[in-house]
Amino acid sequence: MRNLQNGDRLRPVDLARGHGLSTQAVRNYEALGILPPAGRTPHGYRTYTALHAGALRAFLALVPGHGHRTATAILRAANRDALDEAFRLIDGSHAQLLDDRRTLQAVESALRDLRPALGAGAGAASEPAGPGGISIGALAGRLGIRPATLRTWERAGLVSPRRDPRTGYRVYDEADVRDARLAHQLRRGGYLLEQIAPLIAQVRAAGGLEPLEGALRDWHGRLSARGRALLTGAAELEAYLRLRESRAAGGVRESRAAGGVREEGGIEGSGPAPQRR
Repeated sequence: MRNLQNGDRLRPVDLARGHGLSTQAVRNYEALGILPPAGRTPHGYRTYTALHAGALRAFLALVPGHGHRTATAILRAANRDALDEAFRLIDGSHAQLLDDRRTLQAVESALRDLRPALGAGAGAASEPAGPGGISIGALAGRLGIRPATLRTWERAGLVSPRRDPRTGYRVYDEADVRDARLAHQLRRGGYLLEQIAPLIAQVRAAGGLEPLEGALRDWHGRLSARGRALLTGAAELEAYLRLRESRAAGGVRESRAAGGVREEGGIEGSGPAPQRR
């Protein structure tokens, strides 16, 4: 890609200090394709311009909403003028946010479904399973997960199935199914096992909804912050793309001016060549 520059040169340290970065980080970003290739002085030192500063601002603004990996891919695509690819990546992040919002709604719906069950008291999970108890394979199939995942959840204290005294197989009663459903929804929402365990322990106990409701409020806040970050990143990326277009258009004008029409003698280069002295 042609290096687009103007007369305002920036050193790596200038670009780094403006964003609280190290000069090595700036060089790494250039090597990754996040920044356009730097110019070089006659002595080989890197020089950057407002274009590079715009690319860095766009990248750093994209990271909170898209994550480092996707933000990197977006800038690399933009620097190759592969805008359709960049927009596809952006669409993917928005789709993921929408999916996470739907997951949150599902968790809240599951919580509403759990409320009647909580009236049974803290001992509901330890009651012997009746005819409605299901196997680990059946529960895994119902949730769309692997049986190994349920075993992991059991080790983390999220579910507590009893064992069939004759076969030794796990049997999940209605309380276990309830806990597994809630754990599944929270995992989809990005919660860690160690974060889920105390929530489910509180749900098992009578009057234990407050911690879970607080977590859901926090989840709402995090999704809103991501949505705002996506907007901020989009604004900075748009500014960078406009700057690239402006620099590209300026380069075309300069090229045309170099081979343009003279006031006298017609098109430059069409008349007799000047004598060499």
